[in-house]
Amino acid sequence: MVVVALEAAAATAKGQVPPGPRSRFPGAILLALRRDPLAFFTATARRHGDISRFRVGPVNVYLLNHPDYIKEVLVTRAANFHKGRGLQMAKRLIGEGLLTSEEEFHLRQRRLAQPAFHRQRISSYASVMASYAERTAGRWRDGSVLDVHQEMMRLTLAVVGKTLFDADVEGEAEEIGQALSTALKLFDTITLPFAGLMDKLGFPSVRRFEKAKARLDQTIYRIIKERRGSSEDRGDLLSMLLLASDTEGDGTGMTDLQLRDECMTLFLAGHETTANALTWTWYLLSQHPEVEAEMHRELDRVLGGRLPGAEDCPNLRFTEMVLAESMRLYPPAYVLGRRALSDFPLAGYTIPAESIVLASQWVMHRDPRYFPDPERFDPQRWTPEAQAARPKFCYFPFGGGPRVCIGESFAWMEGVLLLATLAQRWKLRLDPGHKVALRPLVTLRPKYGMRMTAHRR
Repeated sequence: MVVVALEAAAATAKGQVPPGPRSRFPGAILLALRRDPLAFFTATARRHGDISRFRVGPVNVYLLNHPDYIKEVLVTRAANFHKGRGLQMAKRLIGEGLLTSEEEFHLRQRRLAQPAFHRQRISSYASVMASYAERTAGRWRDGSVLDVHQEMMRLTLAVVGKTLFDADVEGEAEEIGQALSTALKLFDTITLPFAGLMDKLGFPSVRRFEKAKARLDQTIYRIIKERRGSSEDRGDLLSMLLLASDTEGDGTGMTDLQLRDECMTLFLAGHETTANALTWTWYLLSQHPEVEAEMHRELDRVLGGRLPGAEDCPNLRFTEMVLAESMRLYPPAYVLGRRALSDFPLAGYTIPAESIVLASQWVMHRDPRYFPDPERFDPQRWTPEAQAARPKFCYFPFGGGPRVCIGESFAWMEGVLLLATLAQRWKLRLDPGHKVALRPLVTLRPKYGMRMTAHRR
């Protein structure tokens, strides 16, 4: 920390702007970001240090690679920042949900949604999670070849449909999953400088996005309509959102549009991110049989073949550590962005208003200062002692501060219970001919899926 402070003081004295990559030709940095954002962020941080600056068109972009600086943006001075351009553009899909809304409206919506994520309410979803995972496990056959990414997408979609809507959407899983994938692919184009012109010209990609969005809206509005007018609490998140009123504000509840936006946000976040985290976990376990064997020993000791419940989670510590280490190496969200509302002093520099500030989980989670031998898969990094020795914001898969993911507790329980239920019955081994590659869209997907063979334990 002393070195960081001295470097900051020196920068202030010299009146410098942070170092960073420069465009060799117009659009070079934008091209590099689109071609491989993970490689670009990694190279920039390693070459230019804990704070770097580059330009994308007319926009100043600052990449932070130190836990203290990330905490400053996400926690200490959070009020000076709004979400970045990517999530602002995401409003086209998820509207003014918790992920994208700002200031007073965001605070109101978070107050309304918070009771749905209280510990007791989340614990009540455990049996749904385990039973749906058991249904998946029962469908697999010994020696069968599976696309595990598709299997996890289907499973988490079923779980979020039941816990969010008390609706069985598994029959629509393929169609809804395809619509979500189509919508997410839009993020390859919406950050382009001429995205607005593409809208006006009616590009095919834009029309496909609108069709996918309409398909998702069809399901969500149908369920809201079926439930509106009923005061019944069916134990799902939608019941809580329908019954909620803003007792600290104007006393009103959510309109159908606000319900739609929150449901779409939770639908996407609760489905996509957990599926990716589990997919990468299965891949890592297949490459590290000694870790898998230790996890199996824990599952056998704690569960003895029965389905896990919420009360088992504290005793499934190693399983949770496996998931935590998987999200270190393959964080479902690999970068987060904020837009500065006013000039902001940081590390001896001044970040001007309207600049974009980025913090990359992909880069920070692999920083050897905090994770020695960072490419190594080692769940022992997540013992209480090891965690206490590290600064908090060297690991932030769910963000942090007032905008931390509202569903973090839900996601941890879901990940542990689904993994525990499936791993009790199955081992998964990567197909020798399968190419494993990354596809960083809004989340970190496997580019070619994850083809694996199921082996009964």
